[in-house]
Amino acid sequence: MMSKYAKLMLLSLTILTLGACSSHKKTEDSGETSKELSTKVSESSNESQISSNSTDKSGETEAEKTHSGQIKSIDKGVSYNGSYYSIKGKYDEIVIVNKHYPLSPNYNPGEDATAKSELLKLIAAMQAQGYAISDQYSGFRSYETQVGLYQSYVNQDGQAAADRYSARPGYSEHQSGLAFDLIDSSGNLVQEARASQWLLDNAHKYGFVVRYPVGKESSTGYMPESWHLRYVGKEAKEIAESGLSLEEYYGFTGGNYVD
Repeated sequence: MMSKYAKLMLLSLTILTLGACSSHKKTEDSGETSKELSTKVSESSNESQISSNSTDKSGETEAEKTHSGQIKSIDKGVSYNGSYYSIKGKYDEIVIVNKHYPLSPNYNPGEDATAKSELLKLIAAMQAQGYAISDQYSGFRSYETQVGLYQSYVNQDGQAAADRYSARPGYSEHQSGLAFDLIDSSGNLVQEARASQWLLDNAHKYGFVVRYPVGKESSTGYMPESWHLRYVGKEAKEIAESGLSLEEYYGFTGGNYVD
């Protein structure tokens, strides 16, 4: 009887110990997420160097919630590969990221190599023409980083205001590795009129479009951002000349969140 009792006691202690370890791990994971929060530029710079295709188990659950709970309908011609939505462009596949079409939380591609190369050429061209553009920029941003960044804006301005200029986690183009925010030599986002016009007139030469142009908030879901460039490749010139947003040009749903 004593031997059987001892075994039962040992089993109970083992279960309690495992439960405590599990609880401690959740606390550590939460702490690691909060430590990732910093400024846009420093975060995107660091993440572009250490990005990998690692899987976040908690992210998988969020992905299921996001896609089942937020996507009400998928436009004709739009496809989903488990990581992102896309539509067939004239030359290439065009990744779609807006308030209707999110990315999977565990999609972690880093900065697209071609897009980054073209961005550096664009920056060099602007500098050569006398524009005060910094070599620094804000590029790839992970889902986890966007969680903290977006929440800081919500805490500061409220959710309704934050939604006009900051993407919710999973809905940021920066997570695709195809979007970049230009910064001037003073460390501010590029808004100067001449520089902004140069981007409208010339960004397409490097495969970029100004993603959130003036007068397109109802389509893109965001206030104008003269500094935010999105790489689309060969079709950039045609898109720029059309004067349309990506949503209007390709005919997929945009606007605000569905909730």
